[in-house]
Amino acid sequence: MNFSLHILSRRSRIARAISGRVTLLSFAVCGCAALMLPGCGSILTTASGSPGGNTAVTVLATSTANDEFSEFPIQITSIALIGQSGNAVTLLSSSPGIMPEFIHLNGPAEPIATVSVPQGVYTSAAVTIPEADFACAYFSPPNRNVTELFGKEAPSGTTVNLPAPITVTGTSMAISLNLLVSESTSLSACTSWNISLPPPKFTPVFEVSAVATLASGSGKIKATVMHGLVTSIDVSRNSFSMAGANEGLPGNEWQIDTYSGTVFQGIGGFSQLASGLPVDLDLAIQPDGSLLATRVAVCDTDTTDLSVFYGPVEYMDDTTSQVFFLAQEQYGYLLDQAHYYSTGSSEVPFGNAKFQISGALSNLDSLPFAATFTLSNIVPGQTVLWTTHDPNVTDKWPATTVTLMPQTIDGTVSAIGSEGGFTTYAVTLAPYDLFPALAVQPGQAKLLTNPNTVVVYADGNTQMLNTSPVAVGDVVRFYGLVFNDNGTLRMDCAQINDGVAE
Repeated sequence: MNFSLHILSRRSRIARAISGRVTLLSFAVCGCAALMLPGCGSILTTASGSPGGNTAVTVLATSTANDEFSEFPIQITSIALIGQSGNAVTLLSSSPGIMPEFIHLNGPAEPIATVSVPQGVYTSAAVTIPEADFACAYFSPPNRNVTELFGKEAPSGTTVNLPAPITVTGTSMAISLNLLVSESTSLSACTSWNISLPPPKFTPVFEVSAVATLASGSGKIKATVMHGLVTSIDVSRNSFSMAGANEGLPGNEWQIDTYSGTVFQGIGGFSQLASGLPVDLDLAIQPDGSLLATRVAVCDTDTTDLSVFYGPVEYMDDTTSQVFFLAQEQYGYLLDQAHYYSTGSSEVPFGNAKFQISGALSNLDSLPFAATFTLSNIVPGQTVLWTTHDPNVTDKWPATTVTLMPQTIDGTVSAIGSEGGFTTYAVTLAPYDLFPALAVQPGQAKLLTNPNTVVVYADGNTQMLNTSPVAVGDVVRFYGLVFNDNGTLRMDCAQINDGVAE
């Protein structure tokens, strides 16, 4: 079987960014975010119209996308806000910056930081983005599949669509930094690119808006299924620090509190947390901007030479139990010690791994189908988090654990029904979606009866964040765990958002 892989080394892109090839994106906006990343210096001045007070602002990174792309990290080195009178507020100044990945945040949100911001009205901003990459995966006969990974240098003069000006006021509030992926680039830029040519340009489009004021004691703004490595423990506060994934750049880091109601999975409780453990967790953002863990899961309790990878499965070889896998995010030994960055696909033996399901959804036992995830029913398109303890710098590490993780699908609702206390939505996927695009690859069992359709199950715990009731014919984004139920794709849905045109 011939496997064709077209890549541009991420390591070379990072080196190029650090060398100083930086493009400043200055854009006028109708609404602006207040943002400072941990470890970055800042100079805060009073914006025009400020009454002189400050507000604790929590910034949430998120994206709005269909299923065209499998990966979209963007390197950010500085952000400044500009008040009504034109005076600047520097919120981030760091080299080489950080590189958040936005596709896994399609619908969900992740806190970047909480910072004290002078109250007032902000009307414009300047952002420095040296570069970004994106990846798409698709089947290209007669090869097994083709993944193309690009370095993209953002030009100046970026067009930005944003809502009304943001008034920073009150004790605390949250702001969304939303990457509009479909408005930033197109699938044709990925599928038609020739590796011998310079990377094509693209124009990132962000929407920045106020999310909510954090009412005292509410803790209703949440971040779900964040993942990373524990870096330190503070027993006196029942808290810990967690470092997020990085792509050869400094990753984000969060200080996270726990309480008596925190649910621990994979370990007995807070006392068993230790530096180096991989965790995925859910957070409630408190009125003061602090982060409170409502759920903490440990997928692998061995920290020896531990490396962690997160992203979609691309190909399952049924004869060798080997998986081709595209890493959206990665962290641990291979990246930090061996300085190795996985580019494109990696071939991973899954045959001896422990298969498990994320505990982010607690209703699996009540679903009207058997929600299982095993070596025999894993399929291309499912998002997984897997660990390895192999210290060798290669592209073929044996997996120790493989955990099914929630993911977002964007599709057209073809039918609405009910089953066993759940509302069901039959969702038709676009041809470029990973499930239909990769299910036709030769050399793997015909596991999916209809890879173009996912049956979505929603109950009273599903967050309904869509602006109008879901109707047949609507394009909708659904976020949850996707299972292969004897050839039929079914999702246990955690969140529903408005869809993105396919």
